[in-house]
Amino acid sequence: MTQAPPAPEAARRRHDREIVALAVPAFGALVAEPLFVMADSAIVGHLGTAQLAGLGVASALLTTAVSVFVFLAYATTAAVARRVGAGDLRAAIRQGMDGIWLALLLGAVVIAVVLPTAPALVELFGASHTAAPYATTYLRISSLGIPAMLIVLASTGVLRGLQDTKTPLYVAVGGFVANAALNAGLVYGAGLGIAGSAWGTVIAQFGMAAVYLFVVVRGARKHGASLRPDAAGIRACAQAGAPLLVRTLSLRTILMIATAVAARLGDADMAAHQIILSLWSLLAFALDAIAIAGQAIIGRHLGANDAQGAREACRRMVQWGIVSGVVLGLLVIAARPIFLPLFTSDSAVQNTALPALVLVAVSQPISGVVFVLDGVLMGAGDGPYLAWAMLLTLALFTPVALLVPTLGGGLTALWGAMALMMTVRMLTLWLRSHSGRWIVTGATR
Repeated sequence: MTQAPPAPEAARRRHDREIVALAVPAFGALVAEPLFVMADSAIVGHLGTAQLAGLGVASALLTTAVSVFVFLAYATTAAVARRVGAGDLRAAIRQGMDGIWLALLLGAVVIAVVLPTAPALVELFGASHTAAPYATTYLRISSLGIPAMLIVLASTGVLRGLQDTKTPLYVAVGGFVANAALNAGLVYGAGLGIAGSAWGTVIAQFGMAAVYLFVVVRGARKHGASLRPDAAGIRACAQAGAPLLVRTLSLRTILMIATAVAARLGDADMAAHQIILSLWSLLAFALDAIAIAGQAIIGRHLGANDAQGAREACRRMVQWGIVSGVVLGLLVIAARPIFLPLFTSDSAVQNTALPALVLVAVSQPISGVVFVLDGVLMGAGDGPYLAWAMLLTLALFTPVALLVPTLGGGLTALWGAMALMMTVRMLTLWLRSHSGRWIVTGATR
């Protein structure tokens, strides 16, 4: 007769199944998002250099405007997951609807700001006089899709909180295919040029938002949740998201400072920095998938008053983060002879990038811990601590990064500062997780 596995082993297997079931589809959805920009770039690139440059500026502005509100996904995931853990699906979906209404309101505000200021924003980002008209056209049209983009963020958070990461994957893939087809048809078939690319993206984003709303509304009707806007609920969503907004702005400031410093180092360093940053961002998608699983799983355990389960899940996900970081680091080291030539044939840029690339590879286990604990604390609704920790990290990183051009060391020193930044984040997050003060059980924090 086969003996049952010991309880700790059974618990690890259960956590592993949950992590894989949530993280793998989440990774697919995350990777699908930047493919929107890649598809637009591939299609618009054949119109001319000025059009492609204009798209680059407008896309950077649009991505910044939307990514600032990523808390709509994170805060909603945690809040909905808690309600799911408490066994109250009606309240969970009602909480999600509040997040969607907040997304709609914020989207309207962003449109009101971007439409009249588009030319000034394009000029601020340094677009050339030939690229500026195309950038302005793309930005103005694409801004009309921002409410849909924010609804997608909030709705993704609802489904993740409901422990569903497969639907966002299907919607993301469908949106990518629709976006590519619409762009090709409107840019070349209808002869609309860069405006056609923008309209294609807007239509695809509203299509994705419509699918999400259909799924969420169907769930609301099934469980008797109200669809009407609730001022108190919307205000609570905004209050929960405010600390995560501070966290996100601080992180984006760090990345902007790093890019500004790289630009001061020279063209070869800046080109190499762009290559390394693109790789760093790609690796972040893989690790962020585990963090998303963490948000959903931790929120559910705490909502079910299962503090021990939350601790065990946190411990297991940290192990996953470390192992994933080691594997990704080894892959980067192994692929470095192939990776760099894909982006440039300039030996000066390759030689500049190589030491920084090794630093990124070596620091991946640290990144793995950071992303996982970030997700754990988000799932616990510990936003205020995350905000203060990121502000501290920004305060420590800024002087170190700004001294790089003065003290020397070039791009390697800059990415050393980035590795230091991730180490500081790991320490602040580990101290919080180790203290146990993030563990607050119940349907609400």
